[in-house]
Amino acid sequence: MDSMTAAVSALGLVLLVLVAGVVNGVAGFGFAVVATMGLAVVVDPTTAVTFMIVPMVGVNLALVRELSGTQLRSCGRRFWPLILTALVGTVVGMVALETVPTTPLRVGLGVITLGFVATVQRVLALPGRTRVTEGCFVESPTGMAGVGTISGVLFGGTNVGVQLVAFLRSCDLAHGLFVGVVALVFVGINTVRIGVAAGLGFYPDVAFIAGSAVAVLPAVSGVALGQRLRQRIPERTRRGAVLALLSVIGLRLVLAGVGV
Repeated sequence: MDSMTAAVSALGLVLLVLVAGVVNGVAGFGFAVVATMGLAVVVDPTTAVTFMIVPMVGVNLALVRELSGTQLRSCGRRFWPLILTALVGTVVGMVALETVPTTPLRVGLGVITLGFVATVQRVLALPGRTRVTEGCFVESPTGMAGVGTISGVLFGGTNVGVQLVAFLRSCDLAHGLFVGVVALVFVGINTVRIGVAAGLGFYPDVAFIAGSAVAVLPAVSGVALGQRLRQRIPERTRRGAVLALLSVIGLRLVLAGVGV
């Protein structure tokens, strides 16, 4: 019975990572939110955050290939303050992850997920959203440093890069370029996070590391499938499907955190 339970759990994990990869391939973001928050429903949040770091590197490496060499160099020069400060903030967020109790962290992850949905949805006009976007997401070294630091702390502790995605959306990038730039930023951050997680003792054993590495395969496969679907699905439809999925996950996390 134990072997059957383990097999079902492994299959569920593969399906979760595959779906998260499809979401990211279609929308250009969402793998971290779907995969981490989905896993956090059944395991403690620290384990979920740590397990998904390596698959996130694989996913974003697959997406970075959408950028040409010229675009990579140009984006590196353009966004270096964002990337550098996000790296620093990420380390701080990961260190803080050790001290936060599981129950409030799970509720917090759910609230963050629902907040992300509220921020990017276009059905309801949220008071002050336009003003915040225009006032805070300014493409200057100082503005990028502020967004990078805050986003890095949040991302380090939750795998959710809400502000980073929102900031890059505000830079008026074509969708393909936006996807590649988001991937470029997260490749750098997550590569560093693997070393930090190991140094903090977040990887309990070799089996955990191996499982995280193997999860790259369904994640990248999902991205490839999502990239093929991207051109066939209307933007409004794919956006609505992604946000609906995130809403369900966010609500489930909140309810699980409060014991419902």
